[in-house]
Amino acid sequence: MMQLSTLTLATWTGLLATPLLIAMGQVLFKLTSQSTGTFSVASLIMLAVNPVFIAALALYGFGTVVWIYVLRSVPLTLAYSFMGLTFCFVPLLAQLFFGEPLHMRYLIGTLLILAGLVTIHV
Repeated sequence: MMQLSTLTLATWTGLLATPLLIAMGQVLFKLTSQSTGTFSVASLIMLAVNPVFIAALALYGFGTVVWIYVLRSVPLTLAYSFMGLTFCFVPLLAQLFFGEPLHMRYLIGTLLILAGLVTIHV
């Protein structure tokens, strides 16, 4: 089994940056949803040229490229568990950008996710 202590700084950055990039994309998708109309051809065309939507796709795309390079040096079973961090990052960003409340359940869930990461990798 691969030891986390043997990972390079670049790999650690990728393991943490990918879920953060995905979470940031989710925030931009939410922002995009606030300006979309009904499901129609005209709305789809407007969506396709919406700069916030394009930025969200770009973040997802960049996150995917980072992820591919992480997977070059880390087994998928190790790397994929870090994607659980998106469940920690999205509520934080939603609170920051949309004022959505954070409850004690969020803190407990975050602690459980972090405990899961530690359990899997120690």
